[in-house]
Amino acid sequence: MTEIQKFLFDNSDFEYRAFSSKLIPNVDGKSFIGVRAPVLKEKAKQMYKDGTYKKFISGLPHKYIEENSLHGYIICLIKDFNEALDETERFLPFIDNWSVCDTLRPKAFKNRTDELYERIKVWIKSDKTYTVRFAVGMLMSFYLDDKFKSSYLNLAASADSDEYYISMMVAWYFATALAKQYEPAVRFIEEKRLSPATHNRAIQKAVESYRIPDETKAYLKTLKI
Repeated sequence: MTEIQKFLFDNSDFEYRAFSSKLIPNVDGKSFIGVRAPVLKEKAKQMYKDGTYKKFISGLPHKYIEENSLHGYIICLIKDFNEALDETERFLPFIDNWSVCDTLRPKAFKNRTDELYERIKVWIKSDKTYTVRFAVGMLMSFYLDDKFKSSYLNLAASADSDEYYISMMVAWYFATALAKQYEPAVRFIEEKRLSPATHNRAIQKAVESYRIPDETKAYLKTLKI
């Protein structure tokens, strides 16, 4: 057992382990230790501060899902854009579930969106489910506010898939777009430019959002397929 694994087992919670494994059914239950996110985030900060993170993130693949989550949290802390991008590229092929995928939101990407966008265009065409999910997540995180362009909606829609975890992220993206960039986003819904499953999931997520007015929610409900 490595030092990191010992730390994780020392901070395990059996009930949380059972709960987590149910939320991520595509991962073997034996891969869960049961460590809560605040503990992992605090450990990531400590490792990043003292520099011990470099040895840990070089040790792919990891055995436990919490090791992967810790890895993701560490990448989120890396301040240098190129280092964060390189480590993200190296880590993406090893992500095998939505939870780890969605923890990966590197802060260093925020102010380098032009360069990041070039990588997103590559990731979104990947044959790996969670690389595509991550790409759409990046579009949602960094390109729906002041950096928004209507063409980004087309790129997100191009990822639409029968693969559940991709479809759900595309739906999440469009639900968020309906809250932030309503006019161009609602046209996608009105014109039914997404697959029926993703279309309905986007509407459902929008209806559940506190950021969308009730009258808009009522209208969106009429557009369900």
